Amino acid sequence: MDYDLIVIGSGPGGYVAAIRASQLKMKVAVVERAELGGICLNWGCIPTKSLLKSSQILDYFTHASDYGIKVEGEVKPDFNAIIARSRSVADGMSKGVQFLFRKNNIEYIKGSGRLAGNNIVEVEAAEGQTKKYTAKNIIIATGARSKELPNLRQDRKKVIGYREAMTLDKLPESMVVVGSGAIGSEFACFYQQLGTRITLVEFLPRIVPNEDEEVSKLLERSFKKIGMKVMTGSTVESADTSDEKCIVKIRTPKGEEITEAEVVLSAVGVTANLEGIGLEEAGIKLDKGKVVVDEFYRTNVPGIFAIGDIVHGPALAHVASMEGIICVERMAGLNAEPLDYGNIPSCTYTSPEIASCGLTEASAREAGYNIKVGKFPFTASGKASASGTREGFVKLIFDTEYGELLGAHLIGAGVTELIAEIVVARKLETTAFEIMKGIHPHPTMSEAIMEAAAAAYGESINI
Repeated sequence: MDYDLIVIGSGPGGYVAAIRASQLKMKVAVVERAELGGICLNWGCIPTKSLLKSSQILDYFTHASDYGIKVEGEVKPDFNAIIARSRSVADGMSKGVQFLFRKNNIEYIKGSGRLAGNNIVEVEAAEGQTKKYTAKNIIIATGARSKELPNLRQDRKKVIGYREAMTLDKLPESMVVVGSGAIGSEFACFYQQLGTRITLVEFLPRIVPNEDEEVSKLLERSFKKIGMKVMTGSTVESADTSDEKCIVKIRTPKGEEITEAEVVLSAVGVTANLEGIGLEEAGIKLDKGKVVVDEFYRTNVPGIFAIGDIVHGPALAHVASMEGIICVERMAGLNAEPLDYGNIPSCTYTSPEIASCGLTEASAREAGYNIKVGKFPFTASGKASASGTREGFVKLIFDTEYGELLGAHLIGAGVTELIAEIVVARKLETTAFEIMKGIHPHPTMSEAIMEAAAAAYGESINI
């Protein structure tokens, strides 16, 4: 065999799996047809956070007088410079993966990889040449792309996906964003803060529908406060792009509404990249557009594994990374534990941010738990008041029988940095009492977690 392991795809699942395998003394190669780091580093998680930071800085300047700072002259965004900075950040991260590959003696094979027989990966280079490589094990980590609706085909100019939304050549005057999950809500927030007139359309009864209901309501209020139009229980039926502007027909609970927009952003989820990689020829089992794997990411074909967005589970970068680590550790004979999919943190980097983990209040009741709910508003937080970020709250859900922490739902400034405490606490089966008695530094936003736990038991000091 040429290698112990070949990984097809270099996203946060693929490159992490490759590095961990190299640490475990495997000879590893990674096949990648585009930029190292995959969608997350180049067209997803990282560049979007750069964009959102720019809009946050603009918001700071706009509200500088609230902090006693006088700004002379007009403050306005330089859209092209914002985009350029975002691309520069992404490029730097991709180069960082190149460095990690060199450091860990991982061979980078540029081209499109596909399964071509037992233990064989065929790679087609951009110039058209093909070459075959052999490996004892193969991990498929090809990720996903923007999902297209049948009635909203993306022409990449007026009807766009997330990639185009990161590289527009000018700031649109108006935009319809279809879908209010993390991708749609983040772009809606970014463009609205920069001055684009946003209409956010969500098919389900509330935005960020996977989050706790109270979180959804607060984010909708926040979006409306900055001038965004939010349409829930609605669906885009068509977008006529034949004229200068898109004519968008939206079916609402009150009937049909027609709106004009320069751009329509389709953000209704992602589709796994399964085409052209030899799955059918290899006899790999699929189910509902995903590869079927066991708890250690083995497919039904010996020696072939799959991780990340192409398998069932949350399509999140940190999930793919952990799946990759578990996969190769088990491959190497270590006693790896299966991933607990009930303890996955979810983050949305809007303003205010959202972070959650575990059961919502509704799902906990549906599961038959008797629960205690503790909620602490950031209006009662000294750090939040000093920072001028009093919007939001921390909500914790506990099982009354044992005090087990069932779920956490946070909305506010910087809460994506707080959720890791919840993940570790749930991993260690921490109780409400232990959270309450664990000293949290003052003044910090993290105190809200301690206070929310105390509130569930009627012991909160500051509310």
